Amino acid sequence: MSALLTHNLGYPRIGEQRELKKATEAYWKGKISLEGLLQAGRDLRRYNWQKQRAAGIDWIPSNDFSFYDQMLDMSCLLGNVPERFGWQGQTVDLDTLFLVARGVRVVVEKQPQETASMFASEMTKWFDTNYHYIVPEFHAHTRFRLASRHVFDAFEEALRLGIKTKPVLIGPVTYLTLGKVIDDAQHDFNRFDLLGRLIPVYEAILKQLTLLGAEWVQLDEPIVAFDLTAEQRAALISSYTAFKQAAPSLKLLVASYFGKLRDNRKDFFDLPVAALHVDAVRASAEIEDLIASFPSDKILSLGIVDGRNVWLNDFAHSLYLIEKARSALGDICLMLAPSCSLLHVPVTLRSESQIDPDLKRWLAFADEKLEEVQTLRNLLIGKADAAVLEQNQRALASRAKSPRIHNPSVKQRVAAIKASDCSRASAFSQRQKVQRAKLKLSPFPTTTIGSLPQTGEVRQMRARYRSGESTRADYERFIEQRIEASIRFQENVDIDMLVHGEFERNDMVEYFGEQLDGFAFTQSGWVQSYGSRYVKPPIIYGDVSRPQAMTVRWSAYAQSLTDSPVKGMLTGPVTILQWSFVRDDQPRPVTAQQIALAIRDEVLDLEAAGIAAIQIDEPAFREGLPLRKADWDAYLDWAVKAFRLACSGVKDETQIHTHMCYSEFNDIIEAIAALDADVITIETSRSNMELLKAFVAFSYPNEIGPGVYDIHSPRVPSALEMESLIRKAATLLPPENLWVNPDCGLKTRQWEEVRPALTHMVEAAGRLREG
Repeated sequence: MSALLTHNLGYPRIGEQRELKKATEAYWKGKISLEGLLQAGRDLRRYNWQKQRAAGIDWIPSNDFSFYDQMLDMSCLLGNVPERFGWQGQTVDLDTLFLVARGVRVVVEKQPQETASMFASEMTKWFDTNYHYIVPEFHAHTRFRLASRHVFDAFEEALRLGIKTKPVLIGPVTYLTLGKVIDDAQHDFNRFDLLGRLIPVYEAILKQLTLLGAEWVQLDEPIVAFDLTAEQRAALISSYTAFKQAAPSLKLLVASYFGKLRDNRKDFFDLPVAALHVDAVRASAEIEDLIASFPSDKILSLGIVDGRNVWLNDFAHSLYLIEKARSALGDICLMLAPSCSLLHVPVTLRSESQIDPDLKRWLAFADEKLEEVQTLRNLLIGKADAAVLEQNQRALASRAKSPRIHNPSVKQRVAAIKASDCSRASAFSQRQKVQRAKLKLSPFPTTTIGSLPQTGEVRQMRARYRSGESTRADYERFIEQRIEASIRFQENVDIDMLVHGEFERNDMVEYFGEQLDGFAFTQSGWVQSYGSRYVKPPIIYGDVSRPQAMTVRWSAYAQSLTDSPVKGMLTGPVTILQWSFVRDDQPRPVTAQQIALAIRDEVLDLEAAGIAAIQIDEPAFREGLPLRKADWDAYLDWAVKAFRLACSGVKDETQIHTHMCYSEFNDIIEAIAALDADVITIETSRSNMELLKAFVAFSYPNEIGPGVYDIHSPRVPSALEMESLIRKAATLLPPENLWVNPDCGLKTRQWEEVRPALTHMVEAAGRLREG
């Protein structure tokens, strides 16, 4: 083993062929046993550990695997299960974990389904990624106790394979910061009052890992990329001082990632631990200064390979930084790693036989990134041939010079954008009158967010069409039949503003990317979004343009079937950008403008086809917000302009909707209002309408649809429950500006859940109209 060590912060848990998704959903449906699911987890962990060992990684992580989410796993490990789930304080089993995440109990084979009477815990984005975590809940009376063995079992499981791993835990300050204080009688309760109860449980975990033979433990504290309060800084020092005293022989590595340290550098460097990890990709602007000032009594873990994007590492640049670190610290005080967990990238390029060979040369997924880490180490210690470096530089040069990347006409169009292109012709108050006169909707109008259930039959038909087994005519006839059936269903239920159901779409970003120039796609490039929900992010490699209309054919067909208005459904430029692997050779705002112009063309074509309402979804709008407030204004400026550029070419009478889910708006409400959408729909059911407070305090002037139905759970809420939620909303906002809708699209749900849920939703709206 070389003195210059390598390690990994985390590995994708989903499996190369989505084995985890298939096993988990089979268990939820009662098709396999709990032991079958647990065995699938063991098989995946073994395969992942062995792959990392074969790649030459010195310190391989454990406890980075999860059946749902690592933050939820941490809550279960700490015994922090909300009271409403009826947990009795024993070991938190997997069914309880799923209950917290989904709000319903698992279907047990040959037994009737139990319907839980509680709502699932809130879910939100992990920093500025598209990964969602289950939000921990805190009260003044919250107590912690060691309530799970999963971190210990995983370590011992790997040990039996001859692999001594580096267990990974969410650090205590990040855990407390990212949780949610549940409103109770003690309104002055401070979550950091819980630190004294939390630290002893962490100490118990570290002591037990020491007894099991662990040498290293990784504690993730990405919160140090935030603007820290004095309280958070003090909590960092007190926590890790306590850990050092509790487990003095254990080497602790505290990992920061996703941003620069800036003014948190001293506090981070002062932590009494063996090693500190820094993100040399996201913190590239300060990395040389960090190296020069790094404390001599610690090991620097240099996150040199990008764990968030898919582009080939620039070996020459990386070697320059590593040599800087070696000169300052020496090999024994330096470790090499990816910048963050590889959870955020696809597993391997080996499965990608259809990507253009030139493009494939420019890419690296999780397995390839581990190889890059090892290659960099080998180049430094003389175990790799110089030809490897030359090959890497040739691939980078071919990308920079490739004519497929640059489209002069797109660049000219972006350069010609005017301020007037980003503004509607009239103010909202005037547009609202014209739109109401045209649409003639009832008070508390009902609608859905866009997608309707994509059954196995729909997915199979799409697969047959893609493989050539079905003709285009057969495929289009099938989609027309599904659209007509969905329109009739919505009419029968009496929904006011209809949708065509999006049966032709595989994913809300992938579908558009496939029809835009400048995008490439993978066969198996799956990344976990939440639970068993995986996505295949497109790769934006070049200038973006729209060769032809993308949605008009299906929206116009749906509108021809009914006299009710049908919304045109589009994904917004910020979300397409944020949910793709974005080119890193030009500024993100420029790429956003290119996408916005393509969407603008589609919006105008929909309007010309007679579509009276067009929804441009931006669920990733807040997700793209920089971690530091000092950087917010610049981002919000170009993000708002991109949205407005996409939609501002329409007439006053055309109603523009947008949708955002799992976002908090208090601190960016001015930017939300600046979007100037005629109607915004948001997720509010899990938060019990708490997210509306921002709109109330701001006196939000436009129309709003607060979600009354949590679509991320199979639970079917009653009409009374939905009515109660919207009545609460009506006490906060002008009732005449309120819409009634689910939290999000219904693509992932089953018709057996959706039919009664939407029926209840319309019933709730009817009761509201009666007074």
